[in-house]
Amino acid sequence: MTTPTRKGADQAPAKSSRDEIDAFLDRVKSLGPAVTAGKRGRLVFALDATMSRQPTWDTAQKLTGDMFREAAQIGGLDIQLMYFRGTNECRASSWVADAGKLADLMGRIDCRGGHTQIGKVLGHVRKEHKGQAVQALVFVGDAMEEPIDDLAASAGELGLLGVPVFMFQEGADPVAEKAYREIARLSRGAYCRFDTGAAHQLAELLRAVAAYAAGGLKALAALSNNQSSGARLLLAQLRG
Repeated sequence: MTTPTRKGADQAPAKSSRDEIDAFLDRVKSLGPAVTAGKRGRLVFALDATMSRQPTWDTAQKLTGDMFREAAQIGGLDIQLMYFRGTNECRASSWVADAGKLADLMGRIDCRGGHTQIGKVLGHVRKEHKGQAVQALVFVGDAMEEPIDDLAASAGELGLLGVPVFMFQEGADPVAEKAYREIARLSRGAYCRFDTGAAHQLAELLRAVAAYAAGGLKALAALSNNQSSGARLLLAQLRG
């Protein structure tokens, strides 16, 4: 079993990898349709809100509007915000269909020291999906401090239910990378790493998943024709 690492440990600087992002998009391309025609997609947007996450939390808050705007052009998307922080705090918002409401929710939350609670996130999404289908889970974090076998079991359950998990890692912690990749693999989702503070990279990835959750692969193909040159470069592989 992998030994978890502590947050704040010295790590090598994160380095953006175009190959990793392309591999992520290839994995999205292989997924089946996300929603039934005429129905809104549902996406759980989960973030690690422990102290080391403050910069990315601020960035993600600014990017939520882009996610909603992308989904609105396709058919709409309901998003549930979920976060964990401190020693035992893990909360989920109600489902919202408005970028302003989600940004307001995020604006009320500050990051605090603590350990990861990824297992609670996976378990919550499983329960939500059994009540009403969830098309995807997006998780943004930088560490993993839990038993990997437990996370793998939960991820496998989501995979069987048809809920892919998109694991976005900030930084280069090797323990987190191994766990995130395994969660993505077992849930039939995807993994990608982005640079610390690289808002444009995270924005491209979030828009891609929002498009998938709202309209499936057809929506992703359309997205590649309507975005900036950077987004077109990333999404070129998604064209059928």
